[in-house]
Amino acid sequence: MGVQKISRERSDLLADVGEMYYNQGLNQTQIADQIGVDRSMVSRMLSEARKKNVVEIRINRPLTSDRFMEESLISQFNLHRAYVLTDSSEDNQQLLQRLGSAGAAVLKEMLAPDMVLGLSWGTAVSAVVDAVEPDEPIPLRIVQLVGAMGAQNRAYDGPGLVQRMGQKLGCEGYFLNAPFLVDDPEMAEALLENHNVREAITLARQCDLAVVGVGSTEPQFSSFYKAGYVPLKYLYDLRTVGMVGDVCGRHFDLEGETPELEFHKRIITIGKQYLRTIPYRMGVAGGIGKVKPILGALRAGYINILITDNNAAEQLLEMTS
Repeated sequence: MGVQKISRERSDLLADVGEMYYNQGLNQTQIADQIGVDRSMVSRMLSEARKKNVVEIRINRPLTSDRFMEESLISQFNLHRAYVLTDSSEDNQQLLQRLGSAGAAVLKEMLAPDMVLGLSWGTAVSAVVDAVEPDEPIPLRIVQLVGAMGAQNRAYDGPGLVQRMGQKLGCEGYFLNAPFLVDDPEMAEALLENHNVREAITLARQCDLAVVGVGSTEPQFSSFYKAGYVPLKYLYDLRTVGMVGDVCGRHFDLEGETPELEFHKRIITIGKQYLRTIPYRMGVAGGIGKVKPILGALRAGYINILITDNNAAEQLLEMTS
């Protein structure tokens, strides 16, 4: 259910009450005296403000990492860098937010003027964008690596992510103005010849750094499926031929082999050979359900910076020891 609409006057009043309580430190009795209502009304107004997103509470839990596991992953998979969150016993949404914060912290250290930054799509990349807080504008270019998924997924679709990151960094975004998946290979070839699409793909191939999510072919972990982009049968067909996950829509098996599936001929995205040549490829994914997809992505060479959690890292190291 979406956030209920409220009048501008009511919204302003709820915001005033929220500021007095959370920013000014007034208690509910003091606020009641100021606005001429009883204390119980103030309590209800604070609850309403949170429910309707007039007040949003954000808890910045300190990030801690497992240095030993990071070094082990770097050595095992020849990574440029790894960040392994510790104490990852929280639910999936909390883990996703913390992975985003970790990814944003690493990204902040790496961003530099005149860089080309590529973004894929998905909830993990969105969590990184949400957590990015630059100290000052950074003059770089941001490019969309994967075609658009659809209007229903704007929060973590490629165009929205590029736009939000551009606003945060104060820089220009370049959009891949095409759908991710089309009906047949001929349509995909035609779109790739379009001037605007070709211009974005050309810039994508010049990326210095890419931030990507790691998809899964398991229905409960598949963003493609949850977004309604592919039917359940398609995931079944992928698993039947050994596919465990994808990066930028490019599927692979547990050994990192990336066959040219019929699906790949109908997608608008950066080519796998160009993805592998981006100097820094940051993959953000965690949880036990993403272990096999992460392993396949590492073996495929799609990732050389890994942001994950200690549970997933432990499983990765056990599977390759």
